[in-house]
Amino acid sequence: MKDKRYRIANREALIGVALVVVNFALWYGFAYGMGGGDPTEYTYIMGFPAWFFYSCIVTTVLMIVVIAVLLKFVFKEVPLDDDKEDDN
Repeated sequence: MKDKRYRIANREALIGVALVVVNFALWYGFAYGMGGGDPTEYTYIMGFPAWFFYSCIVTTVLMIVVIAVLLKFVFKEVPLDDDKEDDN
């Protein structure tokens, strides 16, 4: 019988990969979508060009919040002990 810890670990690893893909897509979309124009026409937020503010600052804060929520409500604590050791 397959250990249920592998199923949990695989699911959480896939969630981690999805988070990386979403983070990269947001970063790339804001950086190259908003930053590809003429620098003289950039808008600024808190002294940063808007593309940098959204791609680096907002995306990072958003990902930290999403990861914190996932850690609190989705990811599970899994014991790393081998249950077979108890038999000895």
